[in-house]
Amino acid sequence: MSDLRIGQGYDIHRLVPGRRLLLGGVEISTAEGIGLLGHSDADVLLHAITDAVLGAFALGDIGQWFPDDSPEFAGASSRDLLVRVLSDERLTGVRLVNLDCTVIAQRPKLMPYIPLIRKSIANLFGVSFEQISVKAKTNEGLDAVGRGEAIVAQAVILFER
Repeated sequence: MSDLRIGQGYDIHRLVPGRRLLLGGVEISTAEGIGLLGHSDADVLLHAITDAVLGAFALGDIGQWFPDDSPEFAGASSRDLLVRVLSDERLTGVRLVNLDCTVIAQRPKLMPYIPLIRKSIANLFGVSFEQISVKAKTNEGLDAVGRGEAIVAQAVILFER
């Protein structure tokens, strides 16, 4: 019998002028020159995915591993942080079955970037494109996300040992 592990991740970051917008390791160009505010590069999608991985193995959360008050992680690449988690010895012998993600953003429009984001994440995990799902939604003008002030990401991941 296989050992299945499921994890769920969530993150939100504020949109601000003068920052790069990275989602799933892909730079998204915006006419407004906006990006996500954060201690690291603020890739909200990779943060949610990292939390999902950690949750699947009951290893805490991204804030415990990479505190946002630590100078060591100022401006850190979210790709590098996820790779550090995936390299942890407690994940030895596990295989990603699938990853399902949702990015909620009123702006910018993400549909043209979805294939690139899926490929980027698949490469990080060393799996096929078909094992990675990324969906883009809006908040229909409601709350901070709907007003274009923030972006939310959610991730659900399944591993098999």
